[in-house]
Amino acid sequence: MSTVNPQPLWQPDPQRIAQAQITRFQAWAAEHHGAPAEGGYPALHRWSVDEPDAFWKAVTEWFDVRFSTPWTRVLGERAMPGAQWFPGATLNYAEHALRAAATRPDDPALLHVDETHEPRPVTWAELRRQVGSLAAELRALGVRPGDRVSGYLPNVPQAVVALLATAAVGGVWTSCAPDFGARSVLDRFQQVEPVVLFTVDGYRYGGKEHDRRDTVAELRRDLPTLRAVVHIPLLGTPAPEGALEWSALTAADTEPDFEQVPFDHPLWVLYSSGTTGLPKAIVQSQGGILVEHLKQLGLHCDLGPDDRFFWYTSTGWMMWNFLVSGLLTGTTIVLYDGSPGYPDTGAQWRVAERTGATLYGTSAAYVMACRKAGVHPARDFDLSAVRCVATTGSPLPPDGFRWLHDEVRADLWIASVSGGTDVCSCFAGAVPTLPVYVGELQAPCLGTDLQSWDPSGEPLVDEVGELVVTNPMPSMPVHFWNDPDGSRYHDSYFDTYPGVWRHGDWITVTSRGSVVIHGRSDSTLNRQGVRMGSADIYEAVERLPEIRESLVIGIEQPDGGYWMPLFVHLAPGAVLDEALLARIKRTIREQLSPRHVPDEIIEVPGVPHTLTGKRIEVPVKRLLQGTPLEKAVNPGSIDDLDLLRFYEDLARKRA
Repeated sequence: MSTVNPQPLWQPDPQRIAQAQITRFQAWAAEHHGAPAEGGYPALHRWSVDEPDAFWKAVTEWFDVRFSTPWTRVLGERAMPGAQWFPGATLNYAEHALRAAATRPDDPALLHVDETHEPRPVTWAELRRQVGSLAAELRALGVRPGDRVSGYLPNVPQAVVALLATAAVGGVWTSCAPDFGARSVLDRFQQVEPVVLFTVDGYRYGGKEHDRRDTVAELRRDLPTLRAVVHIPLLGTPAPEGALEWSALTAADTEPDFEQVPFDHPLWVLYSSGTTGLPKAIVQSQGGILVEHLKQLGLHCDLGPDDRFFWYTSTGWMMWNFLVSGLLTGTTIVLYDGSPGYPDTGAQWRVAERTGATLYGTSAAYVMACRKAGVHPARDFDLSAVRCVATTGSPLPPDGFRWLHDEVRADLWIASVSGGTDVCSCFAGAVPTLPVYVGELQAPCLGTDLQSWDPSGEPLVDEVGELVVTNPMPSMPVHFWNDPDGSRYHDSYFDTYPGVWRHGDWITVTSRGSVVIHGRSDSTLNRQGVRMGSADIYEAVERLPEIRESLVIGIEQPDGGYWMPLFVHLAPGAVLDEALLARIKRTIREQLSPRHVPDEIIEVPGVPHTLTGKRIEVPVKRLLQGTPLEKAVNPGSIDDLDLLRFYEDLARKRA
């Protein structure tokens, strides 16, 4: 990669830099905690990773984190995995998320928008009241600290109330979107054994109603640990037998009682699929998420009480949890429940306009779809309130940056950000005081020692390497569920470079300090930011008698798209006709997720394996990206090298 200095696409003006919370934080931290007063963001970042104790102490003071019992030190144990943050401290995440109710009770905490695109507010006082009522009812149902509470819910206010009430009682929240099929949900929820399930009767998407009552019945049958099911009648149907009514549980005027829990007490479980086995059940802590998200949302996203924060997401993606944390900074959060492109491709811009969003987040894929569809956001919508458009899910291509600059406005802060479900945060991305270069993330985030490493663990500059993080972050998992000896957690991130987090992305750290993401360095499927393991696809597809074996690959495209072909090796006598193609797609859509229906289904003479019988996904991905065969794979490790020629030929034809 060239080290020449291109012209930035955008540069913050002096007034914006002066007013940014990160600027005021740096001056204050210099006075009180020994941070560098000069040198701007690069100096502040260097200090934050060199002096983590001082930095994270400063973050808790700046944002007035309320510890009900004091901590003995910031970082008790620094090892990865196993770092101990703020030992001795107790607090509650939900208490911090509802603080604005005391000073701004009648302001909107939530703006709920459906496919009519008409925002409906929920005030801070009303949100706090509902959380108080539901938390008391959860306690009455016997929910105790550490018990798991699950939601099969769309992005609606009830989901936020349920999460906060669960956190208030010290329970552990976990959710899936209602477009997930029963098998996908059970693969997640059965691992954590929830005692309560919040569920809808269905949802609306793309102008249609989708009834989920049969799926809910299946979940109830196959989750034997459930003590209660709470029915939210989104489509207006009566509660099924034995279910509790949402309205009855949230009717009381009850002051919330916030259980004070240890800093590392579990807050929620998120799921991220690897390439084998069940999805990883990632446990993050109340305190770790609280301080990481205050830093990320308050300093990096520059959010505060005057802002409106809209990110297009579903409850099955970590960005929903991140969006809910906007409440921590007193920000009004926008919950959009509907199709990203209904009734037309410009739908999300209309939601941004009607809610007065100041920070609007979406996927790179949506930006590129708007560009392709000839959408003109600034011409067709009043986006004068939007200060920042942020993207994630996949790298925003250079054309996406230019399109936002040309079609929204020239003075637009474009924040391409990258992180992971694994930390529920960003490793690199938004910095309100730095320039934006086309195709690049502005910088590594504070407190994150992000580097690009070669295979021997040497740092690289202006060259592609593995994304690693060399110091602990507070929101790193406290553990995985059902991983008693920690081996699965260790093997997921720490087996390549001992004691160093390897994330599984290819990145370049430029000599200017910006970051370029090149996509996954492993074979996890990342569709619109929702990661799914190839093993999930194989399990579903290979139940069909016509399929002997399959191989699925996800490939980031230069234009920002994502090509996901499914290769199928058919059983003797089977034919890949229209009927079989339709059955394969329907199986994936219904059992897993509509997002992970492949773009193409291609018949192959066979699926290549390692000598130990493991399907070789990464070498095939490299072949399809144009890597020569001799560089894509070690020939001595493959059971049938001739099978790889098919994929090599396919890559040549596609090129």
